[in-house]
Parts: sequence; structure tokens; C-alpha cells
Amino acid sequence: MTVTPDDCLARNEWICGDYLSSRREIVLDAVVQHVQLTSVSVLIGLAIALPLAVLGRRWGWAAGPVLAVTTILYTIPSLAMFSLLLPLYGLSSTLVVAGLVLYSLTLLVRNVLAGLRAVPEDTRQAARGMGYGPVRQLLTVELPLALPAVMAGLRIATVSAVSLVTVGAIVGFGGLGNLIYSGMNTYFKAQVLTASVLCVVIAVVADLLLLGVQRLITPWTRARP
Repeated sequence: MTVTPDDCLARNEWICGDYLSSRREIVLDAVVQHVQLTSVSVLIGLAIALPLAVLGRRWGWAAGPVLAVTTILYTIPSLAMFSLLLPLYGLSSTLVVAGLVLYSLTLLVRNVLAGLRAVPEDTRQAARGMGYGPVRQLLTVELPLALPAVMAGLRIATVSAVSLVTVGAIVGFGGLGNLIYSGMNTYFKAQVLTASVLCVVIAVVADLLLLGVQRLITPWTRARP
């Protein structure tokens, strides 16, 4: 007669509440690391993408090379990207952040540039007629009008980064990816499923938060009844 364990962990079930209760701190640490890696990489990517997009808008000849380089970076497989960066950053969280920053540039530069190009020329001429210099015009006229496109790119880049962080598990800095990777190696069903679901939750929550911020700072884009 075979005795069936009454513990879902012992039975290695996919859905197991005991997993969360017994490994709460491990899961929480993985979530915090996942969010930190995502946030830092996207913010750094945005800080780099803004001047690149402005450069492409001011000098049209620069847009082609900038978009070409960022597109080529995006086509590099994630494992290859981390391998190429390994001599520079070693096995560290900086390696993961650097890779995610490079991946985010394609999405962010394209959207920021598209937003700046969509600003009506009449608006620019009116700003210049009011005595606005290039910097003031950019900060107070062009960037505010480009915000919808910028936020759209930021949302896509953030969701993409949430998924790519998991690849960082190969160097030990993958947030929830660490749990997925170790769980797959040991066929720990509850750990794999829990970490995977939490990745989806983080992506959805991040997208909704950014959507809320977008609606808050761009009230003119809301549909009118």
C-alpha cells in the first residue's frame, strides 16, 4: 500500500500555499531584486535615450546611425549580450543592468524621437517667435508634447526589462529568474510556477502604474465624452 504525503511540498505540486509560507523571505528578496534591476536599467536607458533622440531630431543625419546602432543591439541574443559584457563587468548585477540598458535603448530612442518629430512645426515657430531659445523650447514645448510617445516607449521597455531580468539568473542576478532557474534544475514545480506568476504580476503592475502616470501628466490625451 502506497502512502500519499499530506504535504503539497512533499508531493511536489504546482500550486502549493506552503511554498510561500515557508519561503516568504527568499521570494521577497527575489522580487525586490527583480524590481530594482528593472527600475535602474530602464531609468538609465531613458537618461541615455533622451539626448540621443534629441540629437537625432536636431541633426537629421544623426537619426539614421543612432537608430541603426540601437536596433543592432536589440537583435543580439541575451545570452550573447551578457557574454560580451562579461569581461567588462564580471559576474555582477552591473552586468545585468548594462545589458538591459542596451536593450531598452531601441524602444526608448524610437519612441522619444517619434514624439519629438510629431510636434507641429507651427508650435515650434510660435515658441521661437516668443523668444524661446533651443533649450527652453525643448524643455517647455517639445518634450511635454512628446510625453505620450515617451511614456508609451517607457511602458514597453519596462515590461520587456521585467522579462529579460530573468536571464540574469545565469550570472546569479536574475531576481525571480534565480528561483525559476534553480526550480527547473531540481524540478521544483511550486517554485517555478510561483516565480513565473510573480514575473507576470510585476509586469502587469508596472504597466498599469506607468499608464496611470501617463494619464496624470498628459490630461489633454484623455478621451472627451
